[in-house]
Amino acid sequence: ALVDPKSKEQWLFDATPDIKFQLQALENTTNINPINGIFLTHAHIGHYVGLLQLGREVMGTQNMPVYAMEKMHKFLKNNAPWNQLIRIKNININTISNNNSVKLNERIKVTPFLVPHRDEYSETVGYIIDGPNKKIAFIPDIDKWGKWNKDIISLVKKVDLAFIDGTFYDSNEINNRDMSEIPHPFVVESMELFKDLPLKEKAKIIFIHMNHTNPLLNSESKQYKRVVEKGFKVAEFRQKIGL
Repeated sequence: ALVDPKSKEQWLFDATPDIKFQLQALENTTNINPINGIFLTHAHIGHYVGLLQLGREVMGTQNMPVYAMEKMHKFLKNNAPWNQLIRIKNININTISNNNSVKLNERIKVTPFLVPHRDEYSETVGYIIDGPNKKIAFIPDIDKWGKWNKDIISLVKKVDLAFIDGTFYDSNEINNRDMSEIPHPFVVESMELFKDLPLKEKAKIIFIHMNHTNPLLNSESKQYKRVVEKGFKVAEFRQKIGL
């Protein structure tokens, strides 16, 4: 979540299947309710299906701003049950576009940028979040870094923090699937890519979006300790970052 304690506004990034727990944790942390909008990254199950909880049968929100790219917007508009959310005005889609910023208030702006991923139903984006003092990159889902037409190392150098895809630690994590079908960059691959960065730059990198099989979820695992020893970080539940 992105929270502005001064204006008492807050925005979610992605609506997961566990959105009710997201919202509960957010309210318990910030004492602010409700949220002021949701930014979507793409149309994969872990990132948008929580929108259903905004509908008539549950929260019944009114014109909740949802920020989505053009293909994502069309997917929601043209498919049930998502289109009912739009039709009865539970949500109001704000179409965003590549590298065009959304100014949320005088202190905060959010800029989407396209990344390569399995785009069956929509494009996929990461976000640059600009606060009053810091700039953050948020890339929860991407295919192998080499498939991107941008240089992730250059991006890391331009921001204060980079929350990046850490879905799988290595290729041994799932042995019953063809990993080429889910080609996230392994954490070990990312660490190898970033190995020559100064420690100051490595400290900007925070791995997120860990699959339930990922040993980084256990801070006592040898893999977790290896990541930290190499100068990188792993996101923590309810972690707060000042902007």
